[in-house]
Amino acid sequence: MEQLQQLAHINGVATEFWDWSGKQRFTSPKTLLSVLNALGVPVDLLSDLPTIESAIQWSEDRTWRSVVPPCSVVREHSEYHVPIHLPHGLPVHVWVELEDGRGVDCWQVDKWVEPRLIDKVLTGEATFAIPQDLPLGYHRLGASIDGGEPQYGFLYVVPERLTPDVLAGNQRYWGVNVQAYSVRSVASWGIGDASDLADLTAICAQQGSDFVLINPLHASQPIAPIEDSPYLPVSRRWLALTYIRPEAIPEYAQLGPRARATIERLRSDAAQAKPNRGGGINRDASWEARLRALELIYPLPRPIHREAELKAFIDEGGAELQRFALWCALVEHFGTVQLPPDALDSADAVEGRVHFYQWAQWIAREQLQTPNRVAKRLGMPIGIMSDLAVGVHPHGAEYWAEPGEFAAGMSVGAPPDMYAQQGQDWSQPPWSPRALEQSGYAPFIGVLRAALDLSSALRIDHILGLFRLWWIPRGETPDNGTYVSFDHEAMVGILLLEAQRHGAIVIGEDLGTVEPWVRSYLADRGILGTSVLWFEKDNQGKPLLPEQYRENVLATVNTHDLPPTAGYMSGIQTTLRQSLGLLTDPVEHVRDSDEAEQTAMRARLREVGLLPEDPHVSVPRSEEIEALHRYICRTPSRLVAAALVDAVGEKQPQNLPGTNHEYPNWRIPLSDSQGNEVLLENLAERTDLQRLFAVMRQERGR
Repeated sequence: MEQLQQLAHINGVATEFWDWSGKQRFTSPKTLLSVLNALGVPVDLLSDLPTIESAIQWSEDRTWRSVVPPCSVVREHSEYHVPIHLPHGLPVHVWVELEDGRGVDCWQVDKWVEPRLIDKVLTGEATFAIPQDLPLGYHRLGASIDGGEPQYGFLYVVPERLTPDVLAGNQRYWGVNVQAYSVRSVASWGIGDASDLADLTAICAQQGSDFVLINPLHASQPIAPIEDSPYLPVSRRWLALTYIRPEAIPEYAQLGPRARATIERLRSDAAQAKPNRGGGINRDASWEARLRALELIYPLPRPIHREAELKAFIDEGGAELQRFALWCALVEHFGTVQLPPDALDSADAVEGRVHFYQWAQWIAREQLQTPNRVAKRLGMPIGIMSDLAVGVHPHGAEYWAEPGEFAAGMSVGAPPDMYAQQGQDWSQPPWSPRALEQSGYAPFIGVLRAALDLSSALRIDHILGLFRLWWIPRGETPDNGTYVSFDHEAMVGILLLEAQRHGAIVIGEDLGTVEPWVRSYLADRGILGTSVLWFEKDNQGKPLLPEQYRENVLATVNTHDLPPTAGYMSGIQTTLRQSLGLLTDPVEHVRDSDEAEQTAMRARLREVGLLPEDPHVSVPRSEEIEALHRYICRTPSRLVAAALVDAVGEKQPQNLPGTNHEYPNWRIPLSDSQGNEVLLENLAERTDLQRLFAVMRQERGR
């Protein structure tokens, strides 16, 4: 076990962790061996002591087998040395090839490292200094041994700290967070789309909001059943076609009366479709109708300038877009996302369909760029804040196209915590840290650019995943996983470089079990954290006072993984979990804990003068919710947000962590306290919305 733990430590695999109750837990040998195997370490479940000792030597020698490190990420103006490995005693020339094509020489520093015998070759390590005045950007590091063929690695120079202009002063901002698909209009196709989001953004701007935080808009599969969770996409590089409004495509104007009537009938049927799979929004009916409408519009001739724009989009998307569109066409052809091994043999049969899906992605990007333009035109300082999911579907397009980028046989999740006491398995295959480094983090760069293309701010869901992720071997329960480390210095640096180039704010969802240094690290790099009112407590378990909140955060009363505040305060999360058999503690204990939390929070509200001093005075739930929002507005937090569900009195949660088919996750349309749907056309006139947004304006407003 000692040698196995040593092997794990060398490869960034945790051998122990502290659970949510404060108990130290140790990772089982079976889990360690499975995870190490997935990382490419030469061990398996049958490995004996000599094999493990050999793997230790292999791990220690691994970096010596590359002449140039695969990817080096350097902070601007910092001193940075890189190791170059070569046959001992031979001369080497090292330089940086800048993004603009210029070359800059590096110089060797006096540092002795004992040579090693690597694959029967005595190998030395020469240390070279990187010039400190290199510009920000994506460069390459080159090395030529004894005048031979150059060897290259990636060298990225990244910002020390992100300093977006909008946060340069002392201004604090407020916004609205919303599940975009849940807010639909009379003209929608049964689910909120890009046009609805643009209208919702306008409503929020007119109410004085500075930003709108939305769920991820990543791609879903092109056939039913459509995955409901926006956090389990088939690709984070491309967009969900379910957000397209067919009538907003310019070529729609060319359709004759009969075709328009057909599209209107499709829309009407989709809007009135009955709920499926346990209730709520019917994504399947909406997409199938929308797809038929898109097929009517796609063949129409496009003006020269739009045809040129489409071609430029396809050229820019390159092989990645080609593979994604091919995957969509093959999924249609076979009727399943679990494509057979020989699926590519059918590529010729679906060739024409590939261009259709490239066109549809172009349309989706055009339409989903509109809400941020609307936000800026109407004076929002920040605008749309996109959300980036943790991972992708195990049978999705990204995994199919590049399986080598992922750790085989592993799934991402979370260890048990108070809200999901059996742990969580999100079914997403994790990126392999080794494959990311070898590719220069190309997949990560791609998904960042895709999200920032639609917004002026980016929320990173579970930003701790840039530091470590909870890996669960296939077939194991979530509590039998372990943490695997990533190169956070590289990934955070790349995130800052992309954000700076886009002029964007970055917010990290840093909830859960977080080592204190991680939050300090993110703050030092200019990434805002996240504070959720119900989770912010002092050492005695009491709610933090407003002045005790962190400054550099986005503060909210709730989150998409909690019920709306009206539901949370009535204990709906416990009622639902009890009815679904998800509690591991007696329900009486959980309800007592709920009541104690509510009592403590109300005491804090009275203490700061936001509720009547007399605890026996009855206060309407809506006023309690307004008081909670005043509370977070009085924190020093740079950003605060009110959930749209709280503005209309909704009670049902969008998502119940730890469930899959048991609850209609991500299918709840925006509704009021009585469960009646609230359409976009009626939103701005609602008294409860006006009251809550007035609270935000009074406390924070422009």
